[in-house]
Amino acid sequence: MAFPSRRRRRSCSLHAVLLFSFLFLIGLSFAEEASHDGDSPKFPGCDHPYNLVKVKNWAHGVEGETFAGITARFGVFLPKEEKNSYRLTAVFSNPLNGCSPSSSKLSGSIAMAVRGGCDFTTKAEVAQSGGAAALLVINDEEELAEMGCEKGTSAQDISIPVVLIPKSGGQSLNKSIVNGQKVELLFYAPVRPPVDLSVIFLWIMAVGTVVCASVWSEIAASEETNERYNELSPKETSNASAFKDDTEKEVIDINVKSAIVFVITASAFLLLLYFFMSSWFVWLLIVLFCIGGIEGMHNCITTVILRICRNCGRKKLNLPLFGETSLFSLLVLICCVVFSTVWAINRQASYSWAGQDILGICLMITVLQVARLPNIKVATVLLCCAFVYDIFWVFLSPIIFHQSVMIAVARGDNSGGETIPMLLRIPRFADEWGGYDMIGFGDILFPGLLVSFAFRYDKANKKGIANGYFLWLTIGYGVGLFLTYLGLYLMDGHGQPALLYLVPCTLGLCILLGLVRGELKDLWNYSSEDASSRASSGLA
Repeated sequence: MAFPSRRRRRSCSLHAVLLFSFLFLIGLSFAEEASHDGDSPKFPGCDHPYNLVKVKNWAHGVEGETFAGITARFGVFLPKEEKNSYRLTAVFSNPLNGCSPSSSKLSGSIAMAVRGGCDFTTKAEVAQSGGAAALLVINDEEELAEMGCEKGTSAQDISIPVVLIPKSGGQSLNKSIVNGQKVELLFYAPVRPPVDLSVIFLWIMAVGTVVCASVWSEIAASEETNERYNELSPKETSNASAFKDDTEKEVIDINVKSAIVFVITASAFLLLLYFFMSSWFVWLLIVLFCIGGIEGMHNCITTVILRICRNCGRKKLNLPLFGETSLFSLLVLICCVVFSTVWAINRQASYSWAGQDILGICLMITVLQVARLPNIKVATVLLCCAFVYDIFWVFLSPIIFHQSVMIAVARGDNSGGETIPMLLRIPRFADEWGGYDMIGFGDILFPGLLVSFAFRYDKANKKGIANGYFLWLTIGYGVGLFLTYLGLYLMDGHGQPALLYLVPCTLGLCILLGLVRGELKDLWNYSSEDASSRASSGLA
């Protein structure tokens, strides 16, 4: 008896290309920078690293918001702990640019000056000669700028700390002083830990998502359906069951052409975000993310619960627009919409990362059920294109755009404080500076497609754990993530193209294993329909 194929298979249409380009957009494993040691020139006496500084302030004894600042290439080092620093009165220089001797009394206080008018070393020398204990420079932009030394200048005689804060911080301090309040400041530069516990949890989340998505067909398989199907087809044996998880699903077969289109379209989306990044644009992405997250959550919850409780979905409702609908499915959908809406409203809260991760994981599991790689040939094209895409937009794009396009988009520059939602993120628990360790959806979805293929291949060919590919590619993916974070550590936390490490550790390992085992040709030209036909021919 021939094995009946009921799966509706289709090629990638335009809307599918746009969907996956959107999801693969952020293929970057990005961590908050541990240092800001830029490319400004270094000279003797002007060779200090740029360190982040906490600037605490009090107005008439009432503590205000703590500002983030950055040290200069010169001057003395700040203490690493608050208890070792001093709380001093802040005084504006007169003139405000601090380029000439001040008429204000600076002795024993922290001199404040605005940026511009002269170089930073001149401001520091003037403040020091006036008796100031430190210099605070207020930037003219809302960012932290590097305070280096001009060529031909010397800063070896500067013996006070010099710190720069953003424009908004200076405006806040100026408002307090204008209102006649006594303003006091305290500087210290806490050391950021090179590795945080959050990295371990992020690693577990990423690997767990890939594994869960790969074996989801086993989770979703309904024993009741299998039994009923076997009653209708009594001649079928366990060989056919290897393909039952595929028979009732509509999937998107990724081919060579669509693989290339994915990456090109993703690059176009990335440039669009880079040039037109704004709060409304990010909001559009948030809405799309919520829609995808709702569908993903609904799919995951209903699949798991119906697997446990087969009778939950039997009660039906006849709705005007949707027709006959399961009451259980409708209730789950309402809960998912509420969850997604609450997350979107509270996305700036300290706990919002948990909701974003839940929505993202469910979305990725669902995507990996819909999109599938048919063989290693397509996987090679897709992952190699993604490999080049990631490296170019992280490391090579500064040659053209004067900054890393990928990092600028992931950081949310010009987004009005909004952040791109297509990331899994976990707060840095042991870091006094806070921040998040993050990994882009693309760094999970691209390798996840290959790992999912390995699981289906092993299952169809009745391979065991040791002589199959799924276990080894999962290990390879975990090792690739480890190497990614090792790269982050060695490069002082600067963003890394994760696929630089993940592609060799997954695709490279798969090809190597196939070559050693003599199965590379079968992997290269593999087709699930051919495997299904081979299995069904043995069942007749």
